[in-house]
Parts: sequence; structure tokens; C-alpha cells
Amino acid sequence: MAESAELILDGKSISLPVIEGTEHEKAFDIGKLRDQTGYVTLDSGYKNTGATKSAITFLDGEEGILRYRGYPIEQLAEKSSFIEVAYLLIYGALPTAAQLADFGGRITKHTLVHEDMRKIFDGFPSSTHPMAILSSLTCALTGFYPESLNPNQTAEEFDLNIVRLLAKISTIAAWTYKNSVGHPLNYPRNDLDYTSNFLYMMFSFPTEKYEINPLVVSALNKLLILHADHEQNCSTSTVRLVGSANASLYGSVSAGINALWGPLHGGANQEVIEMLEAIEKDGGDTSKFINKAKDKNDSFRLMGFGHRVYKNFDPRAKIIKKAADEVLQALGMQDSPLLKIAQELEQAALTDPYFIERKLYPNVDFYSGIIYKALGIPTEMFTVMFAVGRLPGWIAQWKEMRENKEPIGRPRQIYVGELERDYAAIGERA
Repeated sequence: MAESAELILDGKSISLPVIEGTEHEKAFDIGKLRDQTGYVTLDSGYKNTGATKSAITFLDGEEGILRYRGYPIEQLAEKSSFIEVAYLLIYGALPTAAQLADFGGRITKHTLVHEDMRKIFDGFPSSTHPMAILSSLTCALTGFYPESLNPNQTAEEFDLNIVRLLAKISTIAAWTYKNSVGHPLNYPRNDLDYTSNFLYMMFSFPTEKYEINPLVVSALNKLLILHADHEQNCSTSTVRLVGSANASLYGSVSAGINALWGPLHGGANQEVIEMLEAIEKDGGDTSKFINKAKDKNDSFRLMGFGHRVYKNFDPRAKIIKKAADEVLQALGMQDSPLLKIAQELEQAALTDPYFIERKLYPNVDFYSGIIYKALGIPTEMFTVMFAVGRLPGWIAQWKEMRENKEPIGRPRQIYVGELERDYAAIGERA
């Protein structure tokens, strides 16, 4: 007999089916609650509401577990490339050698963007935040590929849009950076892998040869993989909600980019570096700021510690900490003042009972910000890097939502405004 929950309302019993996921997560199915009772549920921020069934990512915050399509994040970060993980997320299985070569080859073929894109760059004021440019140009792809607006595309047409977006986002992101610093734009190179090509477009100059550091490539590859998906977070839910209206892939992802831009979501690694720089400017006394963080009457917060979902150590942080140490060593930055401050804060969080009791461990944003800073990426570009990494997850979630034929999202509300009242002419209003 199927398990169910019983809701007693006005003396009447309502049966709510219990849904169980493959990892034994359980939920009450309230899909018919309003029809049966006239009531809705109130769950501000949707912290207790499952908006969909998904087979993409499993996250257990209490145990510190993150898996993509069943594969532990630790194994993927160690053994996979970003493009291989993108294929896994989007299509549900690790690719064969032939499938990976075909997928990567098609992405490489489409990394060039239309020359008219360069004219759009010129229209942005120099003060424009890179995320605004990234969001705008992602949405603008609908103008270059108007067939993407058709909600009844064939599987082949959907795949082409997926490949185009994965390919062109790296070029648009790199050009956004180059444009912000007034450097000439670099065209992609088809002889490089995805991550190497992205670094080349970001940091090379036409006047000199660019040397690709394999340790840097490896670290960036891991960062992109670790950010590739994270279940139903704010930006992912945005992509699915916008996509549920049959909006195009480009328009839906553009909306997700804007959600990620919020400092409460994707801007955390930028805030880490700004905090470290503020501590350095103040004299570098980390104990002072650790005490401020402990003082409940002080508004100061340590950025990059703790996580809304993980009540244990962020599994991504363990992986990226090792990569951060390797990159800083390779770049000769192991003695930088910012790194020293970061290490002292990290040590305090791992040994101080105050932080241990509250499970305020360093998270992935803490270490990723340090790596991006070491690579010479400006802090306002950090969220752009996050978006490049998160793109495969957004695509996978959008694709799953469309294939499941999920209905248009339409949350309910509890109205708390004025009761009905009559219109008063302007001269009669108090």
C-alpha cells in the first residue's frame, strides 16, 4: 500500500500521497490540495517546497554530498574535463570517446560569434558591469538565431542551440573582460581545448606569445566542474520558471544570469576578495576581524564561510583548496599578503570552537575567489566565471523541464492588502 499523510481540516480528512526519491528523500504531494480544500501552502523562499522532480543533481547538505547524475563530485573533478561533465549533465550519461570528440568538436566549431556582436559591445558605457553585458548578449543570441524562439524544435535543432550557447558563452565572457580593460579582442583558437581556449581569449595579447600553464588550466577546469550544477538554487529555478513559459533557451539562461548576479547568490566569491582586501587595508590583523565576527552586536560577517545548504563541510571546498594551493605555488604567489590573511581566517574557522559549533567552514566561494584573484581576473568578473561554469546545469535543467512537459510555473500568494474600497475623485481624497 502506497504511503500517504493525513491532513485534518475542519473535521475532514485529506489524504496527501507521499513521494519518495531514489535517494529516499520524501515529500508530500500537494498538487490537488487547493482543488480539494480551497487552501494553498505558504512557504516563503520555497525552502520546504519541491517545485519539480529532477534526475540531474543530488545534494545532501547534512552529509556534505554532491553528485551529478549519480557520480560523486570528487571523482568528476579529479578525472573529467568540463566538457565531459557538461555532456553528462545535459544528456544523462558519460560520453564514449567518440561522443565526447563529436560534442567537443561541435562546440569548437561554434565558438566564433557574429561580427555584429562587436558593435553591441561598443554600445555599453565603460561603467557597465560585466554581468549586465553577459546577460544582454546571451539574450541577443535570439536575434542572431531567431529559429531558437520556436518552442516546437526538433531534437537536432535543440542540440544545435545547446552547442551554440556552450561555445559562444566563453567567447562572450572573454570579450566582456577584454572590452572592460580596453584590450583588443581575441578570436578563439580551434586547436585548444575549451578551458585552455577560454584562458587564451582572456589573457593573451596579439603582440606576444601566450604560454598556457597546465596547472592553471587544471584548476580552472575543476572550478568550472564544481560550479556546473547545484540542484534547485535561485538561478536554476529562474531558468526553469522562465523556460516553463516556452521561452527560448537563450532567454531563459539570460534570466538565470541576472539571478546569479545577485550578491546573495553568485556574488559571494567577489565579496570574499573584497573582505580580504579590507582586512589588509586595515592592517592585516585577522584576530580583530575574527572577534568582530563573533560579536553578535557587530554587523561584520566573514564572507566565504558556512553555506545555506551544507550543514557539513562543503565537498567542493575540499577539492578546490588543493587546487588553490597548487596554483598559488605555480604562480609564485604563496607569500602574498591576501593569501596570508586567507590562511589565518581558514585556520581559525577550522580550529576555533565558535566556528566549529556553528559549522562555519570555508566554502567553495572562499577558495574560488582566491584562485580568480591569483589568475589576474578582476573581482567584478568573478560572477561571470561562475556563470560560465553553471551554464551546463542551466541547460540540463531547462532541457529536463521541457522534455518532462512541465506546466507553466505559477506560484500562489496570500493576499494581505486592503479590502475592497470605492474610488474617490482626486479632490475628495484626504
